[in-house]
Amino acid sequence: MGNAFFVVWRESLEAFLIAGILYAWLQANDDSGRGRTALFGGLAAGVALAVLLGWALVGVQDELAGNALEAFQVGMLVVAAALIAQMVLWMRKHGRHIKARLHADLSSAAERSGFLGVAVVAALAIAREGAETVIFLYGLSQEGRIADLVIGAATGILAAAATAWLAARGLRRLNIALLLRLSSILLLVVASALLVTATDRMIGAGWLPGLVDPLWDSALLLDDGSGGGKLFADLAGYRARPALTVLLVWLAYWAAVLVGWRKTRHA
Repeated sequence: MGNAFFVVWRESLEAFLIAGILYAWLQANDDSGRGRTALFGGLAAGVALAVLLGWALVGVQDELAGNALEAFQVGMLVVAAALIAQMVLWMRKHGRHIKARLHADLSSAAERSGFLGVAVVAALAIAREGAETVIFLYGLSQEGRIADLVIGAATGILAAAATAWLAARGLRRLNIALLLRLSSILLLVVASALLVTATDRMIGAGWLPGLVDPLWDSALLLDDGSGGGKLFADLAGYRARPALTVLLVWLAYWAAVLVGWRKTRHA
């Protein structure tokens, strides 16, 4: 539930902030009010596109069985992990310019296509965040109970709305930039956990060799099947009895992330 809450909070917060940026631009540049109506229509369309993606993923899963289903689910875990890492690094590089870019896109779209262009910009911006959230949640659904996932997602949306409202109120103590930086690191940790789960399942299915399995046994110190160890396993991908292949994949992931992080340092 914790991972679902955190992922949905982060993605929903970005969506709320994007909607706020677009709305503020229209307030300053559209006296008729029709642009804001188009904005709300676009936001609704973006959410609908994300829901459609979720429906499509469930539909595909229902049509699969056996190894095909396992391959699809493992593939979605890997895709979710890759998307999280890509999104975090992209935001680190371009985050400070998002407001200006959205304003430019909205101005250009309004000039070319009028209010339809406004709706399209809003729909695409929200659909991107929504699609990422759907894929992340589908990946997380392979790790835990659906009921916990739903509760975590619902509370994440509410928490994001509250955070965005506090930011809009101009509370000085609420440092959104700091929150996003810290959440970026936690998102990368969540992505590593998804990748570890995918690797475990590929080893279990015989698609990857374990090499040395287990490499060590730290269950007496921290068991990954219950209590705090289970929470640590779900959040960060901790394994009390990891295979060597799992450790190598985990190390390769963090090496790639660190290289990407350094490349975006001065962007």
